Amino acid sequence: MKRQYPKLDFFDRDYAVKEAYARIWRYIRPYRLRLIIGLFCGFMTAGTLVPMFQLIQPATKQIEQRLDVAETETADEAPASAEAAKMPKWYGKAQKYAAKVGIELVDEKGAMTGGLLAMIVTLVPLLAGLRLLLKFINLYFLAYVGQHAVADLVCDLLKHTQKQSLQFFSRVDVGRLMSRIFGDSAQVATIVNTVIVDIAEAPFEVLVAGGYVVYFAIAHDMIPTLVFILIAFPAFTVPITMLAKRIRKYSAEAMARGSVVFSRLHEVVTSIGLVKSFNTEEFEWNKYREANTRMVKIQLRNVRVAGLVGPSLEGIGVLLICAFVCWCFWRRITLDQVLPMLAPLLVMYKPLKKVSNIQVALENSMASLCRIFSLFDLDMAIPEKDEPVRKTAFEREVRFEDVTFKYDTAETPAVSKASFAIPRGKKVAVVGGTGSGKSTLSYLLARFADPTEGRITIDGVDLREIAISDLRRLVGVVTQEPLIFNDTVAYNIKYGTPEATDEQIRAAAKLANADAFIVAQPDGYGRVCGEKGMALSGGEKQRISIASAILKNPPILILDEATSALDNVTEALVQEALEKLMQNRTTFVIAHRLSTVQDADLILVMDAGRIVERGTHDELYALNGVYRHLCDIQER
Repeated sequence: MKRQYPKLDFFDRDYAVKEAYARIWRYIRPYRLRLIIGLFCGFMTAGTLVPMFQLIQPATKQIEQRLDVAETETADEAPASAEAAKMPKWYGKAQKYAAKVGIELVDEKGAMTGGLLAMIVTLVPLLAGLRLLLKFINLYFLAYVGQHAVADLVCDLLKHTQKQSLQFFSRVDVGRLMSRIFGDSAQVATIVNTVIVDIAEAPFEVLVAGGYVVYFAIAHDMIPTLVFILIAFPAFTVPITMLAKRIRKYSAEAMARGSVVFSRLHEVVTSIGLVKSFNTEEFEWNKYREANTRMVKIQLRNVRVAGLVGPSLEGIGVLLICAFVCWCFWRRITLDQVLPMLAPLLVMYKPLKKVSNIQVALENSMASLCRIFSLFDLDMAIPEKDEPVRKTAFEREVRFEDVTFKYDTAETPAVSKASFAIPRGKKVAVVGGTGSGKSTLSYLLARFADPTEGRITIDGVDLREIAISDLRRLVGVVTQEPLIFNDTVAYNIKYGTPEATDEQIRAAAKLANADAFIVAQPDGYGRVCGEKGMALSGGEKQRISIASAILKNPPILILDEATSALDNVTEALVQEALEKLMQNRTTFVIAHRLSTVQDADLILVMDAGRIVERGTHDELYALNGVYRHLCDIQER
């Protein structure tokens, strides 16, 4: 049966409990040896309860005999022997072995001697020490399994997410995506660690304690008492059954609301420049506080419901113990008969509570697992052939052949029937109004998406046939808004070319007109750029991006409006750097300022996704069409 959970993203879906936990098992399986050791130690931890239970009856019997002796003050009226009292079999054997070495466990009145006392105070600490050691091994090994399994899960989830196409990232909220990858995985990590440890111990303890109660009742002809326990015991399951559905619902709502809050926080922090420019700090703070308040309310609702499970179990447990005591009084069951049964029942309480917590944890985890596996099962990655063509060099031309492309969320194509060629070493520019489809052409050439119809080839080989790693080495991209990591200048320049030396990095920076402003700072190439390069100006970020492209040295270069956001002085520096970058390269330029592409070998003019004009600057200007109109507008 699949559970219904709130859906925030287009790819969210529901999963059956069996399917979700079967998939988690794939991550646990590599560590199964440690899992087995941990489970075995958990079982043995529960097993140490048996000898402790076995010591209860002899001890209580001795107390009763002491009380009887004190009342009668006559040895003749002392209670019956151990055999008559139906003591555990080991007790009689212990008496015989002790007698052989001259040690008496009981005196002639049947009272405990120092020998028996020494045996008890020796065995109990030894058993307790063994139990603690087993418990530690159980806890450590199972925590090891849980931590590593979830760490592997997060690594695979991030790897899978990175493979998705840019269309996927254009449709999802980055904050919610981060919450899904790291927040939900952290929740699963906590739950897996807790659940595995408790599963390895609690059920065994319940089984051992319950088994001992059944054994003792049968051995001492207490079948009616056993029947009473078996009838009353299922009452413990009532709170779990009644509250489980609500726990599932509120946990899922809390997860979904948490993603919204995280998304809001991420959006505000990463757009802080815009927030400050409009003086909307108070407005954004109020929006975040409202979202956070709603999340807290849902979380507290879940806590209230889940918190009722423990107190409900305790209340039922108290009532059952009172009923059991009344039953024993009515049946005239003696102390040495009731305590050996009552002690295991009391011991069972804690593991039973753990079992209830396991149920709560499993319900809480399902919301996270559904969100995680929904992302895992999404497939919007750019496909690669099983045996792709290896292409290490560009020799002749890039060609678009009747290329049409439509975004998943759009009703009309962004590019329609585009055909043109870019010969090796030539410069082709694409111009047009906003939304005309010019950036989509570069998007397709870099193979961030595949054409809906038609094909794009390099030296006659369809891009879909070429190994993606080879294509990425052949094509370099410089965008209008360069992406800068919050790391050093040197790191950003050599990003994608990790083997570059310091000399090569500086040489690339000099060609990009970036060396002067870099060395002018105290930290030089070790200067940290800040989040999204906020410590740098627009022109500085652009020149670092150009230096990175120079270092990569791709034979095919895409320039997507690389100077449109710069002032005239900075544009001149960047344009000079671009001219150096474009030397001896095949260049595909998306142009905003037409003055920068007048020397292009071919200019394509786009309107509504179609190439409406093509030619050199002089040819297009003489046509007195769309291109001339664009030029005239910019000259005003």
